[in-house]
Amino acid sequence: MATGMKRQHRRLLIRARRTARHMAWLADAMRRLRHWLRFLSILSPSRYIKRLDWYIIKKFIGTYVYSIVLIISISIIFDINENLAKFTQYHAPLKAIVFDYYANFVPYFANLFSPLFVFIAVIFFTTKLAGNSEIISMLAAGISFKRLMRPYMISCVLISSLSFYLSAEVIPHGTVIRQNFETIYKNKKKNTSAENVMLQVGKGVIVYIQHYDNNMKKGYGFSLDKFENKKLVSHMTAMEVQYDTISDSKYHWTATNWKIRELRGLREHITQGAKKDTLIQMEPTDLVYSKGQQETFTSSELKDYISKQIDRGSGNVVQYQVEYHKRIASSFASFILTTIGVSLSSRKRKGGMGVYLGIGLALSFGYIMLQTVSSTFAINANTPPILAAWIPNIIFAVVAYFCYRKAPN
Repeated sequence: MATGMKRQHRRLLIRARRTARHMAWLADAMRRLRHWLRFLSILSPSRYIKRLDWYIIKKFIGTYVYSIVLIISISIIFDINENLAKFTQYHAPLKAIVFDYYANFVPYFANLFSPLFVFIAVIFFTTKLAGNSEIISMLAAGISFKRLMRPYMISCVLISSLSFYLSAEVIPHGTVIRQNFETIYKNKKKNTSAENVMLQVGKGVIVYIQHYDNNMKKGYGFSLDKFENKKLVSHMTAMEVQYDTISDSKYHWTATNWKIRELRGLREHITQGAKKDTLIQMEPTDLVYSKGQQETFTSSELKDYISKQIDRGSGNVVQYQVEYHKRIASSFASFILTTIGVSLSSRKRKGGMGVYLGIGLALSFGYIMLQTVSSTFAINANTPPILAAWIPNIIFAVVAYFCYRKAPN
């Protein structure tokens, strides 16, 4: 009897210990959970974005989208009116007009004039707030102008992210389709050939093509020279070289009626033949430049192309560098122009929205014009491409700073 009681007592003791361990583990888990919940509350949007912020964000983004839809719709109507005769003349199918042309026309021009749409949205919405004395009420309630800028800046993060993604990844693919449509149905001539092309395709490897036809992907009067320690070691010639468009390698060419002279000291070894498959570090895009070609490259493709051309010693990369840096710089324009717009239109003044819209349109077109001028200077006047791309932002950032200093507090 005593032994049974001891066993039962031992079992209860073991169970109590196990329960205590489980309770300790549970308490530790609850402490960890509270810690994580506290950490997540820091990341929670509701901690930083209040009801007033959501109100401004929704109205700002809504006005921005509305202005895009309105202005792009008007642009499409004018474009149809201008090009309808050509569409009819070249028998453009309705499906191609809608999906190949206008479906790619809309994102391209929406992104191009995004600074204008941002300015219109900011001024239109903020002037209404100021006109209804809502901004005065916010400032009187203790909200600083700096705090009032928060929802605008959050909206700009969304707009800038979308703008950069479109310009870097989406629009280049659409531009290729749109340009092909324009070539076929709008009779826009594309540069399809090149004369006397000389290209460094590798270290000490120089290619010369007398004439290149991009439609046939064929070069005539081909020669390839290899140098070692500034001495010619090999000279290859061919009547024709044909680019292989279906090969797995993007550098695959076929030479016709070829001859190779290898120079070994004072000796010369000659080999020749009718056809030869060879790898040459060049592509059709390296040989023929079409106006606006840089706009058909995604940002990653632009970066690779610029790096490849610089390694080859080519100097014809400025327009590609400008395009690459301009895409990054343009995505920051919404922050600068929004700061200017809110600072200007947050005061209740005589003249109202009309005056601010006039100022906004002038500044927006000034920004877009400055982008074009600075790009031209980079290409024609040897201005560093990165500086040319950022000049509009730098100038307008200074304007934004002074406008912000003069804003009501």
